[in-house]
Amino acid sequence: MLSSLNIHNYALIENLQIDFQSGFSVITGETGAGKSIMLGALGILLGNRADNTAITPGAKRCIVEATFSQLDDRAAPFFEENDLDFDDGECIIRRELTDAGKSRAFINDTPVSLAMLKELGSTLIDIHSQHQNLLLNNTDFQMNVLDSVAGDDTTLAAYRAEYEQYQAAQRELQQLEHDVEENREKLDYIEFQHHELESAYLTDGEQEELEQEQLILENAESIKQAVYDARQTIGDTAEKIHAASRSLDKIAALLPTAAQLTERLDSCAIELDDIEQTLTAHDTSYDPQRLEAVNERLDTIYSLQKKYHKANVAELLTLQEQLEVQLNNIVNHEEIIAEKRKQCDTLHRKALTTAGQLSTARREAAAKVEKELTARLQPLGMPHVSFVVELTPLDELGSNGQERVRFLFSANKSMPPRSLEKIASGGEIARVMLTLKAMLSAHKQMPTIIFDEIDTGVSGRMANEMATVMQQCASESHAQVISITHNPQIAARGDHHYRIYKEDSAHSATTHIQLLNPDQRVEEIAKMLSGSSVSEAAISNARNLLRRENTEI
Repeated sequence: MLSSLNIHNYALIENLQIDFQSGFSVITGETGAGKSIMLGALGILLGNRADNTAITPGAKRCIVEATFSQLDDRAAPFFEENDLDFDDGECIIRRELTDAGKSRAFINDTPVSLAMLKELGSTLIDIHSQHQNLLLNNTDFQMNVLDSVAGDDTTLAAYRAEYEQYQAAQRELQQLEHDVEENREKLDYIEFQHHELESAYLTDGEQEELEQEQLILENAESIKQAVYDARQTIGDTAEKIHAASRSLDKIAALLPTAAQLTERLDSCAIELDDIEQTLTAHDTSYDPQRLEAVNERLDTIYSLQKKYHKANVAELLTLQEQLEVQLNNIVNHEEIIAEKRKQCDTLHRKALTTAGQLSTARREAAAKVEKELTARLQPLGMPHVSFVVELTPLDELGSNGQERVRFLFSANKSMPPRSLEKIASGGEIARVMLTLKAMLSAHKQMPTIIFDEIDTGVSGRMANEMATVMQQCASESHAQVISITHNPQIAARGDHHYRIYKEDSAHSATTHIQLLNPDQRVEEIAKMLSGSSVSEAAISNARNLLRRENTEI
């Protein structure tokens, strides 16, 4: 349940701190006092989008913080999956906004994303505002009602996963068929490209070798002359070295170092002989036929590189492999597409089986919804109400299964059930939504439900009956129910009564909230009965109303 709410510098609220109680509570106050502002602050705490315009003018930062207590073990998996602290069934969530437009969110003092905050918030509290009555006409909302009553979340999650896999496979099949058709139109061109590259017999590294050979052949005469000159010089030098070696050998007995020097000269002579032999092997002759062949081969490679916008032979070989894959896909397209269709059929049958399980659960849930809502609506001024959940099978699977749901309603014997938006009045829609929320709270076990003026357009006995529904919702579902109301009958039924009010100063207006004691409560309800001028008669009526509702005064 929502134990406490702290708001700092949000719109008209400079500093508001309030502790909430379990059971059924009511919040009253004049129009414009700040009830919607308080709900707006609670909304951003639960992950709604907000910007720095929400901050009180002149403030640097806005902080909204709430403490939720008495959380049961159903909340534990969320905290475990997201590695968050979860002690003693209590959770503190906080949202901070700065005037620079930055936003931060925390769960038990751990920074979290807004998506995570919203996920947790949806399990902690349900805020029902007047515009949400329009959800009654939304087929997704109606389907969610059925699924909540059916309570088979595992099957629903399995179906949605299977349906998405089936849809993904269908998209892949369509793309494959499109690609094959597109490539079939280009088949001749692809075959020509592949044949042209394949018949060139390209090899990686070939271009570099040919370019080196081309350079040698084009400069064959210069190379030959340089090699000849070098060999001549080496030959002459070798003869002189040999002569020097013989001269030193003659004085080896007289000069101690002569023998070593002779060995060194002999080594030099051997090295020169080896160099001369190597140059002889590189004695290149001009070969015009080989040069022509090399030039033609390089022209072929350069032409292919330019044509296909590739930098080297390696890239041309990669292109050749890609074209080969495309050709194989085109040639084997029937086999590939048949395999993909087989996969789609398998996934479709699997999703169809799970959809059938959903349909069975929904038909059972539809019967429960019809029976329970009819029973709940009859005391709310609809003794002859008829509520029908219409399930229409679909020809194909959809994101929510294989049926469409529609709520049909009639408050009169003579009027057959029709769509809510076509037949129900505003007050009737409010009562239907209230009973739906009460029913869902029992099935979903929502800890906290806030009704924002759900009683609009309802007065007198019907308001009293709606209050009974909210009281029962709090007691039977063990939920914390908070009703924001302008109706004195509903205000008198609350276990706890809060008043929200605004104080004006010379430069600003600020919103406050207080838990009323019995005397303050009498005065507040008297104002609701008679207006700002409270008479003794109004006080007496307020006391009588509170006594009649068995409320302590």
